[in-house]
Amino acid sequence: MPNMHFPTVALVGKYHDTGISAPLRAIAQILRDAGRHVLFELETAQNIGLTEFPVASVDEIGEQADLAIVMGGDGTMLGLARQLAPYGVPLIGINHGRLGFITDIPLEDASTAIQRMLDGEFETEARSLLQSSVMREDDTLVSALALNDVVLSRAGLSGMLEITVHVDGLFMSKQRADGLIIATPTGSTAYALSVNGPILHPRLRGLLVVPVAPQALSNRPITIPDSCEIVLTLTHSTSGRNEGASVHFDMQSWSSLQEGDRVVVRRSAHTVQLLHPVGYSYFSTLRRKLHWNQMSGSSID
Repeated sequence: MPNMHFPTVALVGKYHDTGISAPLRAIAQILRDAGRHVLFELETAQNIGLTEFPVASVDEIGEQADLAIVMGGDGTMLGLARQLAPYGVPLIGINHGRLGFITDIPLEDASTAIQRMLDGEFETEARSLLQSSVMREDDTLVSALALNDVVLSRAGLSGMLEITVHVDGLFMSKQRADGLIIATPTGSTAYALSVNGPILHPRLRGLLVVPVAPQALSNRPITIPDSCEIVLTLTHSTSGRNEGASVHFDMQSWSSLQEGDRVVVRRSAHTVQLLHPVGYSYFSTLRRKLHWNQMSGSSID
C-alpha cells in the first residue's frame, strides 16, 4: 500500500498486568487486519503467553517500528518513552491504569481511535525530555533521561538537605528542604503538582524548579527557560551522613550521593513524539483527571 501510515507497529503492555492480554490481542488483530506488521515487546509477550505474533526487544522496536502503542498507565509510558526517544519512534498511549495524563486514550475507545489513526487521523505533539548527570568533581557517576522530572531528595530517615542551585552558571539560591524537583511541562502534573507546583502546558518551553517541604516558606516554585542548564549541589546534609540523599530520574533511582556531588540537568536533544486522536484537548484531560468539571454539579467533559 503506497501511502500506508505506520507499516510496522509495536505493542507494549503494562508489566504483570493480568487484565491486559485480551485488549492487547484485540488491538493486534486490528493492526493485522489493516495490513500492518505487528511486533510485541518481548516481556509483554512473555507476560501474556503470546506466541502468535513476532516479538522484539525495545532496541529492536526502536530500529524496526514506525509506531509503538503502549497499553498501561503513565509509568509504563514513561519507561518506554525514555528508551525509544533516541530512535524517534512515535507513541500512542492507551490508558489501562489510573491517572493517565499521557496514556490519554480510554480503553473503551481504543479500537475506534486506533483504526482512525491508522487512516491518518491523528495529531502529533512533541514532549521535551531532561538529560541529567551526577558529577563528583570531574567524574560522571551516572547519566539518565527523564520525561517527567529529576528529583534530588533526602533518603530514608535522613534530615533536611542543603542544596545550592545555579542556573547557567549563575547562583540562584541555597535552600534547606526535603528535596528539589526539576520538572518538564509533562512532569508538572506529576510529583511537582503534589507539592503545589504550577501546571505547565506541554507547548511551553520551560522547566520547573520546585522545592519539597522547604524550611523557609519564601522558597517558592519558579519556572525558567528550558534552554538553561541547572546545577544542584548537595552542600550539606543535616543527618551528618553522606548517604542521606538520592536522585531520581522519573522512576530510576541512584542513592550514592555524597556532599559536594552535583546533579546537572538540561533539556535533552531528544523529544518524545506523542500521537493523539483528532480533537485531542489537553484541557479536557486536565478536567477529567483533576475533576475540574465537578464544581456546582457540572458534568461538562
